Amino acid sequence: MTGQRDVPEGMGDPLEPAVVDITAEVAPPEIDPAEAELILASATVEEVATAPILAAHNVTKRFGGLVAVNDVSFTIPDGSIVSLIGPNGAGKTTFFNIIAGIYDPTSGRIAIRNRTMVARPIRAWLEPILWVTPAVIVGILSALVFAAANNETVGFLGATVTLVALILMLLTAIARPDWYHRLLIRLGIFRSARPNDMVRAGIGRTFQNIRLFQNMTAEENVLVGMHIKLKANMLDALFSTPRNRREEIAARVRANELLALVGLKGVGGELAKNLPYGDQRRLEVARALGSDPALLLLDEPTAGMNPNETADMMALINQLRTDLGLTVLLIEHDMKVVMGISDRVTVLDHGERIAEGTPDEVRRNPRVIEAYLGAPAS
Repeated sequence: MTGQRDVPEGMGDPLEPAVVDITAEVAPPEIDPAEAELILASATVEEVATAPILAAHNVTKRFGGLVAVNDVSFTIPDGSIVSLIGPNGAGKTTFFNIIAGIYDPTSGRIAIRNRTMVARPIRAWLEPILWVTPAVIVGILSALVFAAANNETVGFLGATVTLVALILMLLTAIARPDWYHRLLIRLGIFRSARPNDMVRAGIGRTFQNIRLFQNMTAEENVLVGMHIKLKANMLDALFSTPRNRREEIAARVRANELLALVGLKGVGGELAKNLPYGDQRRLEVARALGSDPALLLLDEPTAGMNPNETADMMALINQLRTDLGLTVLLIEHDMKVVMGISDRVTVLDHGERIAEGTPDEVRRNPRVIEAYLGAPAS
């Protein structure tokens, strides 16, 4: 039995969506050499302050035979509130997950201020060779030294250094520091940014279903969101250095400021699971703000809220733009929210962008009306 599509209140009965065979395996198309060259060239460019904060270029995502997102392009200007809408199954959350670095696209790319961050991997099969190359070189040199010295101690030291070289390269591949990323690009290898890389680049997000740490306090949840911006390392924490103590005090002060900003002043010591539903939604926003983002992705922020809570959330989103200068991209099914706070609305249906414009333009667009109500009977 097929699922029912969400339709805004008063727009009529939903239609049954078409059944799609997702079991059919479709081989991804070969990446175009010109596209690969563009991705590699734009992966290490300096970010351009005047460029759009985020641009999607011909993004497609396939799951087997199902095309979840199909050739979607759009940009998000600085300081704007942009809404992404469409019936259930339109590909909105999949597109969000591509932007957040959770999925690699089948084709196309995501750029932040002209720097490509997410795209289909290029020559990823070469990377494991890079991991083992230093260990192989050290191993060969160690074998030659051992053969010349014929000393077991030398052989043991050589084997140890070889193992250490391999472990260090594997740890480097996991951490993926900037110099390693630049090395990959020089070798013609591209790997998409991971979620933590996108957070470091200035993107924060909330989730369609609340994903708080339920047995941690509200303050601790926000501190988790701040973790990627903190400078103290493992040794600082282990020995409780002055830098670590100063940073922890400052982080707790900032966490409570963010809680107050979203309307949760004085609840920092409450367990997340004990907060009312609406407050848990606000806490998710505070946690996302903890990473000091420039672009905030909100996935159905008013889902499950009553009218008063919804109005408060709308006011909060506007306040975040005004007070913090944030740019906001949100998925939302409540058309009153979309039409009430958006500067621009993009509409997806079956993975394709079918309309884009101001709320009034989208409201009157025949393709949008058809997507929600269906085509009139002939």
